[in-house]
Order: sequence, then C-alpha cells, then structure tokens
Amino acid sequence: MSVDVEDYFHVEAFSGIVDRSQWDSYSCRVQENTRFILDLLSEFDVRGTFFVLGWVAERFPGLVREIAARGHELACHSYWHRLIYQLTPEEFREDTLRAKDIIEQASGTAIFGYRAPSYSITRRSLWALDILAEVGFAYDSSIFPIHHDIYGIPDSPRKPYRVETQAGSLLECPITTFRWRERNMPVGGGGYLRIFPWWYTRFGIRSTQREGVPLIVYFHPWEVDPEQPRLPGRLKSRLRHYTNLRHMETRLRRLLQLMPFTSFRDSEIGATAVDSVVIPGAAA
Repeated sequence: MSVDVEDYFHVEAFSGIVDRSQWDSYSCRVQENTRFILDLLSEFDVRGTFFVLGWVAERFPGLVREIAARGHELACHSYWHRLIYQLTPEEFREDTLRAKDIIEQASGTAIFGYRAPSYSITRRSLWALDILAEVGFAYDSSIFPIHHDIYGIPDSPRKPYRVETQAGSLLECPITTFRWRERNMPVGGGGYLRIFPWWYTRFGIRSTQREGVPLIVYFHPWEVDPEQPRLPGRLKSRLRHYTNLRHMETRLRRLLQLMPFTSFRDSEIGATAVDSVVIPGAAA
C-alpha cells in the first residue's frame, strides 16, 4: 500500500499552467486529505509507505512526523515533482538529496525508498538508478512496465528485481500490471483504480495473483478530495485528474477489504526479487 503525498496543484497534468514559483499561493489541502487517508488505513489496520514530496515535508513537518508515529513507512517522492528525464544528473541528485534530508530531519528517521514523479524513470533516465543507490536508497518504485505518453518501459520486468548500479545493488519494485492479449495492463493504482470499472480491477488483481506478481497499490491524497479547486488545462489532463473523485473512497474501501496490505519496509517483496536484471534498452 503506497501513497504519493502531494497536493492537487503539484501534478504533472497541470504543470504547464501552474508555475512552481507560485505553489505557495495555492490553498493547500494535503494535510487534511493525508490525515483522512491515515484514518482510513487505521480503520483497516493497514500500514503503508508514504512517498512524501520534499516541498510538502518542508512546509508540514508535523504531518511527516504523524505519518511515522502512526506506524507507516516514510519514503521520498522528490522535492519539486519534476520529470526526471527533463533533468540533468546533477539537478536530479540535488533535488533528491534536498528532499531526502528534509524528510529525514522532519521525522528523525532514515528513509530508504524512492518513487519518481509521474514514474519518470524511463529508458532516457535509467542513470537515475545509479544516483539513487549512490545517495543511500535501498529500493525504487518508479518503473512502470506499460506504454504511456509520459512514462513507461513496457518490456521491463513485471516482478521485483535487483539492478546492479555503479554504487551497488538497488531493488526495483515495478508498478503492478497484468497480462491481457500479450499486453501489460495497469491495475490497482491512481487513475486506473479511480477511472476503470471495479470489475476490471478485480479481474486484474486475480490475474496478478495467479502470476505471482505482487500488488502495489498507489494513490494520492488529492484523489480522495472531490471538493478540491478546479484548475484549467487540457481536456485530457482534466479527465485524468477529476474523473470519479467522488467514488475513490468507495473504491479504496472495497480494495482494502480484499486482502491484507503492508508497507514496502514490512513486506517480503525483496525476498522474491530476481537478481541482476538487465532492463531492455538500458545501454542506450
């Protein structure tokens, strides 16, 4: 169970109309929405991993401490929520170290997991894995083995695997997919959980169970907030962001009733990982 802790104005869908220099001028709703999620997970006795945006942790350190105090794992979701393949390696290193330090200072605990904004570790940015291992991360959950207009390495492994970097081994926990007609299909996360019908989610989860693929659920605090301010933007972006916000709580409750969930830290996901996988196209 994982939560990407960011606010509605941080998302890539609206990056073209929301300037990062103006983030502080927007009404923040991330504290209230994250606490709603914390209460929901407590109701089902679930502990998860919260990938926190450094910008959020810097402004709301009390929220970071509360997440940890309630038994959840803290992890890093970058500082500025920028697509990694649009950064230089040095920009990525600086952003990552800044976010990591802020989250650790706020919580008083070390963090070991990373998730890229918009799953933007692609073939163009596989160099980021070396930097993550170099600065002390033990695992990453940023590679999505699907076709998508923003992210994805469709022919990368679908089960957890270890990547040997110049700085040592890094566990990669790819976002969950199931196979349908020789294609990888996403299931159980974010817009796919919110927009697709429930029968699709159930079918996909059953398929992953038959294949032995771990289910990694992910969503965002703004996805349980149907009253959030509406932002202008492209039609595709608005559809992705706002569709079925009112149904997300119900979907999450149904999902939480299906099976027990836990955090990356407390799971056995690393024990089942395949060693030394070469991602197709990595050399490029």
